[in-house]
Amino acid sequence: MSTQICKNLIALFLLGMFVTGCNTNTKRTADNDIKFDSIRVDRTYHLLDNPDNPNCNLQLNFTYPAKFSDKEILKKMQNDFVLSYFGENYENLSPEEAVAKYTEDYLNNYKELEADFKAELEKKDDLPVGAWFSYFEMSSDEIVYNQNDILSYTVSFENYTGGAHGSHAYNNHVINLKTGNAITEEDIFIENFQDSLAQILIDHIAKQNKVENPKDLENIGFFSVEEIFPNGNFLVDGNGITYTFNEYEIAAYVVRETNVFLPYAEIQYLLKKDSPIAKLIDN
Repeated sequence: MSTQICKNLIALFLLGMFVTGCNTNTKRTADNDIKFDSIRVDRTYHLLDNPDNPNCNLQLNFTYPAKFSDKEILKKMQNDFVLSYFGENYENLSPEEAVAKYTEDYLNNYKELEADFKAELEKKDDLPVGAWFSYFEMSSDEIVYNQNDILSYTVSFENYTGGAHGSHAYNNHVINLKTGNAITEEDIFIENFQDSLAQILIDHIAKQNKVENPKDLENIGFFSVEEIFPNGNFLVDGNGITYTFNEYEIAAYVVRETNVFLPYAEIQYLLKKDSPIAKLIDN
């Protein structure tokens, strides 16, 4: 009895070694060793500091890398996050400084409307004063992929400044954690990839919108399909690449943003063998 048990255990052990040996190319799934922090802001200001008057509202939810083993790369990442979230005027500021300055600038810019608001009040006509003086802005960023020395994230932005409607934008970023540098299309695609990738994007957009002929997209709010090209606004993860086209970029406002997911298997022939994302692709 005991002899049979020993034989079974040995067989299971050998089987385990065989299975392990057969999976030596399995992709690592552990997250990169980055610690994140976040800063939230929710500020409201009423014109002339009167609660009965129109107001602006600013909401920020800014997530950023706070700790990483390589201090130089951490600094690069923080600069990238600040620049992508707040813009060039806040480049090279620390996350805390950028949030504070951006909040101050936003409120001060809104206060510049107070002279025009006073003028409207003095007209004393029957038209209500308010709607076109009511502003808001909401933004956040989201970590989409954080593995295999790659960090992908999206910055989402929405604002309203008294017009017919607000605006929205989704800007994607990919960082190589071995260097701290942004990963671009030129880093991952072979030369002269644009036309081939453009056709794949167009075909996917047509399929997503359930039209057989891509040209028919122009009948449902899209602009000329011949002008749809890779725009550099992409994310990567373990399964593929996702492109985002923001409102008015390839279609009318009513269509809003368009996201296109491209599995690696479909575009592998366009990818460099030694690209920073090569390890994400199944062989």
